[in-house]
Amino acid sequence: MYDDKHRIRTSDPLRAPAPASVEETGLPFLFLVELVSKVLYQRGQVRLSELSSHLKLPLSVLDSLIVFLRNERLCEAQRRGASNTDADLVYSLSDTGRARAAEFERRDSYAGPAPVPFEAYTERVRASSIANLRVSREHMADTFEGIVAAPQVLNKLGAAMNSGRAIFVHGPAGSGKTFLAERLNGLLSGHISVPYALLIDGDVVPLYDPVVHRAVPDMEHEERLFDRRATRDQRWVRTLRPTVLTGGELTLDMLDLRFDPATRLYQAPPHLKANGGIFIIDDLGRQRCSAAELMNRWIVPLDRQVDYLSLQNGYKFPVPFDVVVVFSSNLAPESLADGSFLRRLGYKIHVGPLSRPQYETVFRQVCERLGIGFRPAAFAWLLERHDKEQRPLMACYPRDLVRQLCDLAAYEGRRAELDTEQLAWAWNNYFTAGA
Repeated sequence: MYDDKHRIRTSDPLRAPAPASVEETGLPFLFLVELVSKVLYQRGQVRLSELSSHLKLPLSVLDSLIVFLRNERLCEAQRRGASNTDADLVYSLSDTGRARAAEFERRDSYAGPAPVPFEAYTERVRASSIANLRVSREHMADTFEGIVAAPQVLNKLGAAMNSGRAIFVHGPAGSGKTFLAERLNGLLSGHISVPYALLIDGDVVPLYDPVVHRAVPDMEHEERLFDRRATRDQRWVRTLRPTVLTGGELTLDMLDLRFDPATRLYQAPPHLKANGGIFIIDDLGRQRCSAAELMNRWIVPLDRQVDYLSLQNGYKFPVPFDVVVVFSSNLAPESLADGSFLRRLGYKIHVGPLSRPQYETVFRQVCERLGIGFRPAAFAWLLERHDKEQRPLMACYPRDLVRQLCDLAAYEGRRAELDTEQLAWAWNNYFTAGA
């Protein structure tokens, strides 16, 4: 999986046994020495079992590193316990070791789980590529069960997920574009392997993000935890396929690999964390950079399924771009980009207002969810108000209006009810028509 010299015995890191030696980690020996030194520097006195748990490396790998540190007089061991075994040994840095570790930290303060070689990550992304997934009409129906949307919209979204191309969802504000885009996550099947961090040209880039990557318990691993030979490589985490949502806060520099001089740590861009899943760019056209600049940033990745990032030393390298990109905007696609980019958007899907039956279904669903009885007469008044003011039936209105009824009822210390007087109050608040 790493290279000919350090190849492990399976292409799936979650099925691979833990490396038995430094060579099998695929990482340079001196790099691991520095990593262990930084952990000891930050944590003080540490038992070998604690170091193993923190670095996600087995004792067989750490043994040789600790021996090296002790031989170089960088590390000391003290016995703390009554068992008179190595389990009682507590390791800490010597004065010389602390001085050396401080130098390591000034360059790079990463002291988390041991990374995996970047080549191993690239191979794993390709092996579990989202391009291999297929969505059927039945799968789409199951995932969107109970969701009110035009059948033609759902059919287009389902076909678009099979295309491997970018999706542009557009329509008026409140039509449910973002909700539908996020719901696409339910179509992603299977698990992927995400490393805690990557080693790229000697630099560490943290990748696993518990906010983005939802870890899946590995029951087989738990059952075999005490069988040292069978324990998997714990530098990898089994997760669900991710969905990353960005909005108006997105800037061009956020799409690059960033090194924070204050923390001396790298921050992976959102689309790298989204590999194997969905990357949603919401509210396109409202970012601090122009839509044209943002969309031009994606021309090469969308065409070639590869992006290029740079380390702080200037080293530029290709990374897999294995994501379903979903652009969502209130603006029409032709107003945001030129023909060259629009051709790269496989599907341009318009999401508009609901029909009257759909609007009623959504309204009933909201009332049931919030514990308010549905009253046809009050709903008929609402439809008349929509007609009178020529307001389209947007999917967000039922939720927003009924929530205001709940807010008022809580303020007045009573149970929320659906009637025309209170709906009128909520309507005027929501659409700023007056008191």
